[in-house]
Amino acid sequence: MGLLDKLKNSMQKAKGRGKEAAGRTADDPYLESEGRRDRTAGGAKQVGEQAKDTAKEVRRTFER
Repeated sequence: MGLLDKLKNSMQKAKGRGKEAAGRTADDPYLESEGRRDRTAGGAKQVGEQAKDTAKEVRRTFER
């Protein structure tokens, strides 16, 4: 996984956590759900990147 992709996904998850907390504090269900959506999207991207890394490792293993 590229370092930049890892950072972007982590930042998206952090932004989502912040929005979710702000929505809870302000009693704003829209902002809270938007934060959950951001966190979920960042996590899903992270899983996709990890799957790509695993596929690359499997390919390297069989090339040897």
